[in-house]
Amino acid sequence: MPRTAIAWFRRDLRLADNPALTHAVTHADTVASVYVAADPAAPFAPGNGSRAWLERSLSALRASLEECGADLVRLNGPSLGTLPALAAAYGARLVTCTRDWSPAGMAEETAVRDALSAAGIELFVAESQLLVEPDRVRTGAGTPYSVFTPYSRAWAAAWGPSTPLPTPARIPGAAIPRGGVPDTAPGSVADAPTITASAFPSDLDAWWTPGELGAQQRLAAFSATCVRDYDRDRDRPAVSATSELSAHLAFGEVSPRQVVAAVLAKSEESEAWAFIRQLAWREFSYHVLHAHPATQSEPLRPQYAAFPWRDDEDGTQAWLDGRTGFPLVDAGMRQLAKSGWVHNRVRLVAASFLVKDLLVPWQTGEVAFRERLVDYDPAANAFNWQWVAGSGADAAPYFRVFNPTTQARRFDPLGEYVRRWVPEYGTPEYPAPVVDHAEARTRALAALSAMSSGPTI
Repeated sequence: MPRTAIAWFRRDLRLADNPALTHAVTHADTVASVYVAADPAAPFAPGNGSRAWLERSLSALRASLEECGADLVRLNGPSLGTLPALAAAYGARLVTCTRDWSPAGMAEETAVRDALSAAGIELFVAESQLLVEPDRVRTGAGTPYSVFTPYSRAWAAAWGPSTPLPTPARIPGAAIPRGGVPDTAPGSVADAPTITASAFPSDLDAWWTPGELGAQQRLAAFSATCVRDYDRDRDRPAVSATSELSAHLAFGEVSPRQVVAAVLAKSEESEAWAFIRQLAWREFSYHVLHAHPATQSEPLRPQYAAFPWRDDEDGTQAWLDGRTGFPLVDAGMRQLAKSGWVHNRVRLVAASFLVKDLLVPWQTGEVAFRERLVDYDPAANAFNWQWVAGSGADAAPYFRVFNPTTQARRFDPLGEYVRRWVPEYGTPEYPAPVVDHAEARTRALAALSAMSSGPTI
């Protein structure tokens, strides 16, 4: 009887440089490739933007598997019940997957491992989501880092370029068991949206090609043309100077090891470091979240629990709609609605406007971005919102109240980005500012000054 392994795809929707898939192919005669749909109502589950991307990515993954002789079985969750039942149906004694370092992913892995072990089934977990695992680096005192610069030095010392794994030449797909598989999902993983359909990126297909091939195309274009000028141009939203790989990385359609290998193949490490440093920042968010899981919804700096946030429904809605009267903020929020993505510089300015100018809790922004972003990442999203709010790691709140007008003059001096997304700017149709920025900044700094000090990290 042939040995069957189950390759459980999670946030690693690719065939190349997928050590979990490679392990399944090399340790079994046949492989059942499976994706288990998560509960869209689970805490910190991706919103409609990410689910729209996921649907397309899974279709691309299935097509790639079929080219290699396999298929993709899509199941409804929860994985804790589905995977042991699936293994029993196939007679599989091995399940492989890639580690998901989010709190939910780690909890899922532990529960599935225990359930499979009780049935005599091995769970093999590969590391490929990050270049440096969150618990691999520590300060001299043995504690997690809370400041990026020393973390980045330790991170850089902990990794070294290595050769990505090739796509398996053939994946011997396992035949569907006679009795079928449990709970096969007949339709879309986005069949049960938890937010309104209007939050879907309206122009997703015009902007993106979800899937491994789309990721490789973007990576090739960036590494060939943009990486050398990345440090000079990366803050200019009107220029196509960033990698735009964040969604592909979030879904594991490309691995960070593949990204680094491609970039270093086209440029010197000294030239590429400005970009590689952004990968370190992404991994710093996982380092912090792994050490402080509650920071997805609670401030890392406990004194911020007493911050005097405001309830500003009108201002929040104007921000969501891209009608604050501040053109760079509005351009970013409209880009988000159309494409599911925002240039990083504009993302920071828009986030700062919500939490500093309007004094709306950063958690409100975290939810809004989670629902709309195609590149939603459970570590990076909350981490970056806390950075902007001043409540997170490596934050200096008194110096990070972005002036959206000054930011526009500096990074979009010709107004190209603003005109693209806010064509009515400068006409009577464009709204007046919802706040006076100078007054809002004074109010924000006063709130920070008045906040009762407490223990710091």
